[in-house]
Amino acid sequence: MSGTLKMKTLGAVLRSAGKPRPYSVSRPLELVELELDPPGPHEVLVELRAAGICHSDLSVIDGSRQRPTPMLLGHEAAGIVLQTGRNVIHLKTGDHVVAVFVPACRHCGSCDAGRPALCAAGNGANGAGTLLSGQRRLHAGAEAIHHHCGISGFSKFAVMAENSLVRIDKSVPFDIAALFGCAVLTGVGAVMNSAKVTEGQHVAILGLGGVGMAAVLGARAAGAASITAIDTVPHKLAQALKLGATATYCADAADVIDRVREATQGGVDVAFDMSGSVKALESAWHITRRGGRTVSCGLPDPKHLLSLSPAQLVAEERILQGSYLGGGDPALDIPRYVNWYQNGKLPVDALISASLPLLEINEGMDALASGTALRQIIVFH
Repeated sequence: MSGTLKMKTLGAVLRSAGKPRPYSVSRPLELVELELDPPGPHEVLVELRAAGICHSDLSVIDGSRQRPTPMLLGHEAAGIVLQTGRNVIHLKTGDHVVAVFVPACRHCGSCDAGRPALCAAGNGANGAGTLLSGQRRLHAGAEAIHHHCGISGFSKFAVMAENSLVRIDKSVPFDIAALFGCAVLTGVGAVMNSAKVTEGQHVAILGLGGVGMAAVLGARAAGAASITAIDTVPHKLAQALKLGATATYCADAADVIDRVREATQGGVDVAFDMSGSVKALESAWHITRRGGRTVSCGLPDPKHLLSLSPAQLVAEERILQGSYLGGGDPALDIPRYVNWYQNGKLPVDALISASLPLLEINEGMDALASGTALRQIIVFH
């Protein structure tokens, strides 16, 4: 169905980046009553039920990832389709959906090649803070509010492009479903699609946030012979062991590279940097064996540069690879990963460390920034 009436929604809006921590005091995210336009062509109205708090949200707040403001944040979310605009083909009212943080156009060269993460239109819209159509459906009075990754999930209601959403089985709880839009899609996808980890390989994962822990689960599902987990937070290392890691190391240890290389007889087959830290990516490179692959899923400040030896790259036949959106197609990957969760192959519920109301969003960002939280879920009632 379609409609023409605007509705009200409460959303967590960032008006300016760079406020100091603790965020519980500086309050960078302001809860604002907003007007939400009805969905346009190829768009749908979604009632959101759950949204994850991710480092990509935090990087917009602290200014390391620049986005236009004011912006309603949130890019990992799940909910129910309430209304469809004109020309919506694949979704209907009542569908349960997971949001995807790059709205692929589905007809450019990258999309046709099965690489929707590289969609120029989708990434252009994300950079501009619009939906895929180039429009903004959020307003605070006369002020237009930008969309985050075409989703703006820190709100009870959202209008999104149809191509920002993937329908899922209705039996999956919404708090778990939200994880599939970023943490699982990115972490498991990097293992399965980008690195194509095979049974018997030795892997290392640096950075044990939601994405890194999902990569641990993915490596276990792929049949890795060993999974080395590296982080600075002791309780995350302990959790990684519960999820399938076979060895853990503190990233701050001066000899961590030498210790990992010795334990793996020259380095791992695949090392993943999930931290968004150039230092961690350099460490991942140094613990990768000759002929191995180093994969980066982190998004450090664009001004930070990586220094590597081209001679080593050539003489050791090494591969340095980026992975975005899980290196695959979310329309295919998300239903597959959901099925693995339902069959016990991906126990992603173990990634959730806390559930919060929207009122505590700034406190949630503090917990994420301090490293005390894994994946916190905003639950809408």
